[in-house]
Parts: sequence; structure tokens; C-alpha cells
Amino acid sequence: MIFLTTLPLFWIMISASRGGHWSAWMPASISAFEGTCVSIPCRFDFPDELRPAVVHGVWYFNSPYPKNYPPVVFKSRTQVVHESFQGRSRLLGDLGLRNCTLLLSTLSPELGGKYYFRGDLGGYNQYTFSEHSVLDIINTPNIVVPPEVVAGKEVEVSCMVPDNCPELRPELSWLGHVGLGEPTVLGRLREDEGTWVQVSLLHFVPTREANGHRLGCQAAFPNTTLQFEGYASLDVKYPPVIVEMNTSVEAIEGSQVSLLCGADSNPPPLLTWMRDGTVLREAVAESLYLELDEVTPGEDGVYACLAENAYGQDNRTVELSVMYAPWKPTVNGTWVAVEGETATIICSTQSNPDPILTIFKEKQILATVIYESQLQLELPAVSPEDDGEYWCVAENQYGQRATAFNLSVEFAPMILLESHCAAARDTVQCLCVVKSNPEPSVAFELPSRNVTVNETEREFVYSERSGLLLTSILTLRGQAQAPPRVICTSRNFYGTKSLELPFQGAHRLMWAKIGPVGAVVAFAILIAIVCYITQTRRKKNVTESSSFSAGDNPHILYSTDFRISGAPDKYESERRPGSERRLLGLRGEPPELDLSYSHSELGKRPTKDSYTLTEELAEYAEIRVK
Repeated sequence: MIFLTTLPLFWIMISASRGGHWSAWMPASISAFEGTCVSIPCRFDFPDELRPAVVHGVWYFNSPYPKNYPPVVFKSRTQVVHESFQGRSRLLGDLGLRNCTLLLSTLSPELGGKYYFRGDLGGYNQYTFSEHSVLDIINTPNIVVPPEVVAGKEVEVSCMVPDNCPELRPELSWLGHVGLGEPTVLGRLREDEGTWVQVSLLHFVPTREANGHRLGCQAAFPNTTLQFEGYASLDVKYPPVIVEMNTSVEAIEGSQVSLLCGADSNPPPLLTWMRDGTVLREAVAESLYLELDEVTPGEDGVYACLAENAYGQDNRTVELSVMYAPWKPTVNGTWVAVEGETATIICSTQSNPDPILTIFKEKQILATVIYESQLQLELPAVSPEDDGEYWCVAENQYGQRATAFNLSVEFAPMILLESHCAAARDTVQCLCVVKSNPEPSVAFELPSRNVTVNETEREFVYSERSGLLLTSILTLRGQAQAPPRVICTSRNFYGTKSLELPFQGAHRLMWAKIGPVGAVVAFAILIAIVCYITQTRRKKNVTESSSFSAGDNPHILYSTDFRISGAPDKYESERRPGSERRLLGLRGEPPELDLSYSHSELGKRPTKDSYTLTEELAEYAEIRVK
């Protein structure tokens, strides 16, 4: 409404301008719609001393100098004008009152340009004013949008059209304003330079969805077909919102991963990919990819995308899960335990997904857990049977890894039941099998002879260790009599154990030495000898058949009446060693075993003169086996 107050000021200015010099006032620029009219307001003045009887005036187009023959728009003396202005121009003001207002009607684009006024007071009293108006012929309303429209903040958009035609008045309406707000028409307003405009205002609070919205204004002239429309696109500034991003991503170790982040904002945002506070990639763009080649478990984790501009920021995260086979399990806990103590073993690994963990011992499952990275095995009271090698196996769908470990159980010695003594001819061997941890010391005691032999005396004792078992063999040679009592004593840090070794018969030792093959050979030889004796007996029966009648019984033959044909004489003259024989050491050689065991069943040992057929067969078999 402040424009309405400028009119009185204009007249005051005109009144003050009177005072003795040529001057004029008109708007520097004025606009009007094509096909309508325009009134160019104009005031002029001249020196008071001239006092003309009649005042004339001329309007020129685009040039103020008559010698250039510019087109005449209006001439008060002759009414002769340029053809472009015929019937289109007339003077609205009274030149006598120093009012030179010009009206142009039926405007067309070629009428747009500069308009100059020339005062004519007669004679040489003519003056062309340098002041001029520029006429702009328009076809669209002017929509004025503030330089910055921010989402969430109220904004005022105006539609302004010229209203300088007294014959036609425009009416304004908004297009595409639904959802934005209701317009307010201010009406006709006077501008600073004396021109008039019609103004309509639209107040609304824009949203990000309104960005790019096409808002229009229409100027229509009643009772005519004249109608003009203008449009403006709203440039709404708003902070970023991330609208596109991967959800949680699963990838197999060694594969390629592409993470996408897209944001909506105006102006475009600065997108930044980050992990643990470290910037991985950034760019000013609507979307940004983060490429990861041959991902490793170390790249597993949470990735963040940050979008920001001058109006705000937004961020979102995505979790990358790298799937991989279990790492080689690590084992810690109890490695050495004393019998009866509690042993705890912890096996752990890393994998994705979590593995199945299992602890084995000799293919027996001792503990297992599903989808856990750690497994604990607790043995409340360890025993010697718990000693040995264990395996911790970790497995998922991407692979399997295993780690072996040993549990050492320390315990007092145990003498096993297979410990015994056995005799063969003039040799006695005593076997003592001990199970213990740590390795024990072993000694053999002969109470009847007050003798103790330990494993350091290598001439008599042979020892060998396998795992937790220690096998010691005592060899006694020259034992023609019944073997003495033998006590095996074993000791270590945790205790001592003694056992009198039982005596086993020699016949068991013979078959242990000759083995299955030797037995077959001996049996074959025995059959051959029996066949030979049978044939000899038949021949003898034939020779003596004349001395016996058919019903007489033949003589009974005893084994003492025969010797093995072809057997060496040394077997008949061999004497068993006497008391001069001493104890001999085994030195790693297998024990010598006597094959003539059949007389042990009779409870006595045969002398040289009491050889039987059975003993001779056994000795002969021994020769063949050797």
C-alpha cells in the first residue's frame, strides 16, 4: 500500500520542477500484455518567460532527433503518424497543462522500444527531452519466487502483471497451487515510477516433495479472449535423506562385495563411506558405491554411509558378514594332571557362521557343542586311561580344521597281569610289564638267593618302553633245578608296586618260539616218523610170522627200544650244564626255548638214559626248525 502514497509526491515534484528550464518526467520502463493497451504517463516543463499561446508536442519512436526521421507515434499539429501507429496512438494528457501522457492500443511486439517526447512551443522554442520510456510487450505473467526456498520454512510467492491499460483490467488466478495454500489477491498497486501492477500472493510451507513443482499464474482479461499464463518451478532446498542402501550383506571369503548408498537432497549431498571412523570413499553425488575386492574376515563389520549438505545430514549403516571356514582351533588348559585330579581343556576357534566343535579321543566323542566358538572338556578325576592324544575338530559348511593335543596323566606304577616267569631247558625268563607315568624304575628280587637285579644291569635285564608301558625281561641261564622265586618291584614319584611273578610251564614257551609254521613242520616230521616205524614193524612181523600162530598176540613194543634213525650222536652224549653256568644277559635277543616239554607233564626231567620216543621226536623237530 505504500505505492499509493507516491502519487501526491509525484505532483509535488512536478510543481517544484517549474521554474525556468526544460525538463520532463516519465517512467523509465513500462510493460503491457500483447493485444492490450498501455498508458505511458508523462509530465514536462519549460521556462516561464516563454509564455506560449499554444503548446504542441510530438512522440517519437526509438530516436529523439527529428533529423534522423524517426517514426512519429503522435503529433498534435498534424495528426500525421507512422503507419505502425495509425489508429493505435492518442494523447491522454493536456499539453497546455504540461501533461504529455500517451496511450497506445492493440499492442503488438514491434511496438516494443523507446519512446521520446518533444515539446513544441512555436518557432525555435522546441525541445526533445532526453528522458524516455522503454515499452516492453509481454506474453506471460511474472512469478516472483524468493531466492531461497527451504523445506519446512514458510515462503511467499507472488504473481505480478502490468495494469497500465485503463481500458482492460487483468484478473489473476493460480495454477497448480493445490496442496500448497490459498492465494491472496492484493489488487492494483502503483509502482515507484508511476506504473501499475496487479499482484496476487501465495503463502505456504514447502516440503521436499514440492521441489521441482511447477507453479503457474494466469492473467485473463474479461470480455476478451486474451489470456496469459506463466510458470515457475520451485527450487526447494532440503537436507539429505538416504533412500537407497543395502540391507545386511553376506559374502563368502574371497568374493567381491559392492555396497550402495543413495541419498535424496537439494543441493546434491556429499556422500561418505566410513568404517570405524575411517573414511573409505567420498564424493558429491546422488549415489556412491563402495567396492570391496576379495573380502577377508578382517573386513567383516558395520559400514556407515553419511550424507550431508548445507541444510542437514543423514546416516545409515549396513552390516557386512564375511562367511569363512573355521580357523585352526587353539587349545589351552590342563596338559599334565595327577591321577584323581580335575583336568580342564578349552578349545576355541573363529568362523562364520559359528562352528560345531568336537573333542575326540580314539574316535570316541568326549564333548561337542553346536554353533559355539568355544568348547570346554572337564574330566573330574583323571585316570591312566585318560592319558593320550586328543583331537579338537571345528567344522561348518565352509570347511573343517583340527588340532591335536596330548593329556599326560601321572600315576603310580601298576604291574600288569601278563607279568610272569617261564622256563625253557636251563634258562628262565621273567617278564615284568609296568604301566606308569612318569617312567618307573624296575628291579627283580630273588629272595632265596638274596639277589636284586635292576634295569641298569644290562647283562641281565632288557627294558623297552612303549607309551605308558615299560617291559623288562630278566634272563636266568643255567637253571637246571626248579627256578627261584622272582619279585618285580616298580617305583616312581607317586608310589611303589611289587608282585611275585608266577611261573608258567615250559610247553607254553616252546610253541611261542617255534610259532605256527614250526608247529606244522614238526607235525609233518612226526607223521613221517610214525609212518616209518609202522613200515618197519610190518616188515618185522612178516619175518617173525613163522614163529607165531594166527591167534597169538604180538610182542608189545616200548618207546625205549627205538632211536631216531639218522639222528646225530651228539644228542645221546649231550650233558646238561652243571653249576658252573652263570646268569647271562638277554641283550635284546629273543629267549632260547626248550622244545622237549613233554616230560614236564610227568613231573620230572629225563636223564641221558631215559630218552623216550616223544623226546627224540621233539629234539629232531627242533633241529629241522633251526
